[in-house]
This record gives sequence, structure tokens and C-alpha cells, in this order.
Amino acid sequence: MTALLEGIDLHTFYGASHVLHGVSLAIGPGETVTLMGRNGMGKTTTIRSLLRLTPPRRGEIRVRGRPVTGWPPHRIAAEGIALVPEGRGIFPTLTVRENLVVAQRPGPWTLDRALALFPRLRERTRHLGSQLSGGEQQMLSIARALLTNPQLVILDGATEGLAPLIRQEIWSAVRTLRAEGIAALVVDKEVKTLLELGDRHLILLKGRVAFAGDTAAFRARAEENLALLRA
Repeated sequence: MTALLEGIDLHTFYGASHVLHGVSLAIGPGETVTLMGRNGMGKTTTIRSLLRLTPPRRGEIRVRGRPVTGWPPHRIAAEGIALVPEGRGIFPTLTVRENLVVAQRPGPWTLDRALALFPRLRERTRHLGSQLSGGEQQMLSIARALLTNPQLVILDGATEGLAPLIRQEIWSAVRTLRAEGIAALVVDKEVKTLLELGDRHLILLKGRVAFAGDTAAFRARAEENLALLRA
């Protein structure tokens, strides 16, 4: 099966600092892949490298098998890839409705569907982005991504720093994506939930892939993997 998005032997630097050391990963159609690791291990840099927001110095990026290593980020996004970034990236001076409509593309995900997924947003359509709580901003960022009608959604820090009830709503939305066949790359620290939702899992340690495998493989070496997440 040809991957929707694939990175092969990615080496990424910030100035002279070598952050990613040969990271490879792929997300297939309809597949949920999770990316785990402590803070500073290279998870966000991996995402930024895949989308060429921080272009890797070495390695290859492919979309549906086609090399896109030299493409600008907006061309990769136009291939049906949506990012829910760390920090959410909403427009603070636009209303909830404006934040959503500005991203909308034709497809099954409409404004009404996005608001039905997150009823809190329907109650706040006239509120500015800056007037929302952190959890509501995360819902808005996910809803905006869905309105691009993507084939792949990348969630960086899906529920980090959110209250338990809000986290439940976010995970429910991820399950909806999975049920509808939308692929996802999910970064988060809730290992138990990631193992329930994900088809495959990767652990990064100091910019290298320390583990890659499915849920059964993860659980078969759970003690070692949990130690990696604490390392």
C-alpha cells in the first residue's frame, strides 16, 4: 500500500544543532500512527520536517509515493494533509465562524458537521479566537483542519495541557476520524489512549526512532518502551 505521507532517513538541523538523525516513518490511507517521546526528543521537528516547515538537510519526503522534497509547505497541504499544530495556530482576531470558513474546501466535512462534532463551538460562533479557552481553541483547530476535507490529519500535542473532560471530547473526535477512514498522525503523552487508537506507534529518543511497531509489538516490550518514554 502506498503511503499518503512518508519521510525516509530525515536529518534535520536547527543551525548547527543536529536534531533528527535518520528518522523514517510512513502513514498509510486510513491509518492512525502515533508518535511518542519525552519533550525535546524531536516529535514536533519530525512533523515540521515532513511538511517542510523546517526542511530536512538530508532524506526524502514522499506524498503518495511521489517525491516532494523540494516543495513548499502549502503545496504539500494542498495534497490533502491538514495540521493541528502545537499551540493551535488559530486566528485570534477572527470569530470562530470566520476561523472555520476561511479554511473550508468542498467535501463531506461542512461547517454544520464540524460544529456538530464540537457543540461548544456552535455556542461560540461569534466569539473571537482570543476569547476561547485553551480546550475550545484546540477544538477550533481540529474543526478547521477537518473543513479542509483532508485525507490525513496531523495532531501535534492533541490533548496536552487540557482538562480531562476536554481531552475526552478530543479523543472522541479522533475516533470519528478513524471511523471515517481519515488517516492521522497523533502526538500525545496519553500512552494508554494512543495504544487503543493507533495502528502503529513510534517512540523517538534524542532524534532517533527507538521503537516502531504495532500495538501488540509495543505491549510485548511494554517495560522497555515505557522506560524509553521516561528516559
